Amino acid sequence: MNLKEYQGLCEKTAKKFDSEEKEILTWGLGIAGEAGDVASCIKKTFAHDNDQRQGIKENLGDTLWYAAMICNVFNWDMQKVLEENIAKLQKRFPKGFTIKDAQRDGTMIDWNENEVKPKEEKK
Repeated sequence: MNLKEYQGLCEKTAKKFDSEEKEILTWGLGIAGEAGDVASCIKKTFAHDNDQRQGIKENLGDTLWYAAMICNVFNWDMQKVLEENIAKLQKRFPKGFTIKDAQRDGTMIDWNENEVKPKEEKK
């Protein structure tokens, strides 16, 4: 299965809503909840010696389901979203991860231009 097929299968299993606003709110809150469940399972596994690795795996799947549904709302190809993310990271970390590059020297991404620009100073 490829990501486009996955997005279509996710859509078949999703509740239908009366409005796009209600739909995006549901998927946005859902992804936040599932990410929290991933974090909780990691904490239980490593801080409480309660092996929740299967829960981590299941909740990661649920998180990706919500990500696919968010892509569907905006008619985005999930494959393209992931490719754009890797391109951004490769630009930011051309020789691999470094602390210096991670700090970005006071820069941020201008989402409209897809390039790094200096942050504006607060007044």
